[in-house]
Amino acid sequence: MSEKKRAVLSQEEYSRQSKYIEKCGDLVRVRYGDHWPPLALVHSYGCQQNVNDGEKIMGMLSQMGFGFTDDLNVADLILYNTCAVRENAEKKVFGFVGELSHYKARNGNLLIGLCGCMAQQEHISEKIKKSYPQVDFVFGTHALYRFPEIFYGALTQHKRIFDIENSDGVIAEGIPVRRLGKIQASLPIMYGCNNFCTYCVVPLVRGRERSRSSKDVLREAREIVASGYREIMLLGQNVNSYGKDLEDDLSFPELLRAINAIPGDFRIRFMTSHPKDCTKELIDTVAECEKICNHIHLPVQSGSDRILTEMNRHYTSEEYVSLIDYARDKIPDVMFSSDIIVGFPGEKYEDFCETVKLIKRVRYASLFTFIYSKRVGTKAAVMEDPVPASEKSKWFLELLEVQRKITNELYQNCIGRTYRVLVERTGDQDNHLLAGRTENNIIIDFEGDPSLVGQFVMVEIVSASNRSVRGRLVKK
Repeated sequence: MSEKKRAVLSQEEYSRQSKYIEKCGDLVRVRYGDHWPPLALVHSYGCQQNVNDGEKIMGMLSQMGFGFTDDLNVADLILYNTCAVRENAEKKVFGFVGELSHYKARNGNLLIGLCGCMAQQEHISEKIKKSYPQVDFVFGTHALYRFPEIFYGALTQHKRIFDIENSDGVIAEGIPVRRLGKIQASLPIMYGCNNFCTYCVVPLVRGRERSRSSKDVLREAREIVASGYREIMLLGQNVNSYGKDLEDDLSFPELLRAINAIPGDFRIRFMTSHPKDCTKELIDTVAECEKICNHIHLPVQSGSDRILTEMNRHYTSEEYVSLIDYARDKIPDVMFSSDIIVGFPGEKYEDFCETVKLIKRVRYASLFTFIYSKRVGTKAAVMEDPVPASEKSKWFLELLEVQRKITNELYQNCIGRTYRVLVERTGDQDNHLLAGRTENNIIIDFEGDPSLVGQFVMVEIVSASNRSVRGRLVKK
């Protein structure tokens, strides 16, 4: 397979970072030898790509000798892996980081780090440098593979470390992963984004689109299946663009078919899909492959063509709905979810009404809804935004009520139907109350033995609302 020229981590650099893992392990044993193993608290905010990055950080720390904890009081290392998509996420992180000064005062050996999308932004890094002296090291998304070297510096140097070098990003294979769950596993197939939606900071913090080779993706997929996972979530900022930066390799639909052909009883999901790159070939692939779930997350953001143009989305509401109609015709029992932004700069109530109209037309099972959040460095951040926050909040509540009714109606229509469900967990208080997910992404609560967690079972839906779906286990 030949590839276009792109940045792939060299074997030399991989070996170099592996040596830093060994060096860190030696230093950690000396530093924390009186209470072995030392404990790391790694918390990832935001999207599933961020969560996967956190799993890689934990994989590297595990090789250094760390165990893991959720308790700030006993942690020897606290690392927040941050999200930059919305302002509220940033405020939350700053609040948590501010509180860490008390833990630092009580534990002189405590190391504190900040990484991820939020840390990649220069103005955020400067704020940390000036106002949060308790933070020992900061690194951005492009430096993830260099974490062993950065952490070595934090262990040996008597100064704070900031590594937020901007770049288009690299493909770094071979980073160890410590997966958080035992049922679902995330599998990144590409990184970065080329779309530059005017509201979105992702291309600025994660770089340009770069696809992993299908050889590496399929190798990891086979490893996941062999390890007993029952569901694979393929990740990318725009999975539909997979392979466009590769030569003589697979397209996204072809990659899906190749993963579907791997022997085993497991499911395939993917996110996120950009509507402008969603093709009939992709929809046909979902319809024809028995392991690909009949649920599609297809972010529309707005139902107003004027606002979609301002957002730089490159499709119209009519084109979007035509994809939905085609999928409904081809995929039995398919359900959809989406992302909606309310109150984009310059949006009028008439534009908002177009969004509500589209929601009623498509009838999503669920929505991720957000009031527009200004992001530094994006084009939308400098657009005129005359609508007051109070008015946007009214629109937001109106939209939520519309979606609540639709979800309730969809789930009511499922009463009496039986679904194949992957049991994901037990209830928080009652171990005999299980929760599982259907192929089309309905979460059902039902009574059953905890030993069923991680298995596929048949469940009949007996009651439903937009907040809760209850079921009854159907004996084989």
